[in-house]
Amino acid sequence: MGMYGKTWLALAVVWGLQIVGSTCCLAQADPAAEPAVLAVAKVLPAVVNINTERVVRRTVRDPIEDFYAQFFGYYRGRPREIRQTLQSLGSGFIVDPAGYIVTNQHVVERAADLKIQVTTNNGKTYSAHYITGDEKKDLAFIKIDSKETFPFISLENISPNLLGETVLVVGNAVGYGSSISRGVLSATKRDIAIDNMEYKDLVQTDAAINPGNSGGPVIDISGRLVGISSAKMAFTPQGVPTQGLGFAIPADVVRENVTKFKAFAEKHPGQKIQPTVEETPTSSNSERLFGMQLQDMSTDLTQALGYQPGRGVLISSVESDSPADQAGIERGLVIYKIGRHDVNSVKEIESVLSRASSGTSVDFEVGVVRATGVQRVENVTLAAR
Repeated sequence: MGMYGKTWLALAVVWGLQIVGSTCCLAQADPAAEPAVLAVAKVLPAVVNINTERVVRRTVRDPIEDFYAQFFGYYRGRPREIRQTLQSLGSGFIVDPAGYIVTNQHVVERAADLKIQVTTNNGKTYSAHYITGDEKKDLAFIKIDSKETFPFISLENISPNLLGETVLVVGNAVGYGSSISRGVLSATKRDIAIDNMEYKDLVQTDAAINPGNSGGPVIDISGRLVGISSAKMAFTPQGVPTQGLGFAIPADVVRENVTKFKAFAEKHPGQKIQPTVEETPTSSNSERLFGMQLQDMSTDLTQALGYQPGRGVLISSVESDSPADQAGIERGLVIYKIGRHDVNSVKEIESVLSRASSGTSVDFEVGVVRATGVQRVENVTLAAR
């Protein structure tokens, strides 16, 4: 082979290598092989859209009627009761093949007549029920009412949550299912307050978090959980508008709480929160002296009523024309204190009232403290009969 033949052969080899290299580059540039695409495909079957519906009963009066009653002595009719249906949208994700879902507590706020429906990524809709939750952590645990086996996101191997790592927000943004946004992990251990709710030790991201994303997963490009979308700060406490400030409950907090929630579910298999109040033995002193029947505030009852856990004793019945009835005390209120004594069980109230007799004046702190922190409590003095 001559010199020119060898030269052409060398050039052919170089061109061939370039063609092969270009083919390899094109294969690597395939969108289907992008880490973010693979991560989304991995977790999306476990992400659900959550639709909750609850009926609120409200008592209203006609304001014109009130005006005439005040100034002209016009007969005031009885107030009307109206029923209002409230709906909310959010996200969640399955953490167990049996259909257990973790989401934000504010997505599935407890109510006696709460209706929960979840829609999976393949378009199937299921009924679900609330199991338990943690108001302070803003986490809740619900279960799909089905015996099917579901894809789930494992909490065994979570993201290391490194500053600057790429994160993906998956969820039901503004009602559009299976929405994805992308950003970086901007900060950790953030404490914020939004709409009178305090959040602690959150991770911060500039990935877009919109209404409906709450409760959905934030993942890294390996498909590992970074956290649960929780809040978006549109304005600072001083009213300054912000951009790119989204927050999530970190994955290690989620994993710890899911372990507790599962333990609760195992102890209460098949349990659904019900609004009914089971009768328990009454406090003889409270009934005999003041006309009140009392009941301990169990965890399930506290959750069903939406009251602050671990405090007070429920008034389950008030005798007509008794001292309690004459003072305006009603069934469903809670006794938080008698005199200087905090009371959290019927037994404690029995002990305090054991020293009371006919004619004794006793100070009660009565009212309702909601799990959200909103409270309406009054001091009432009752004379024992």
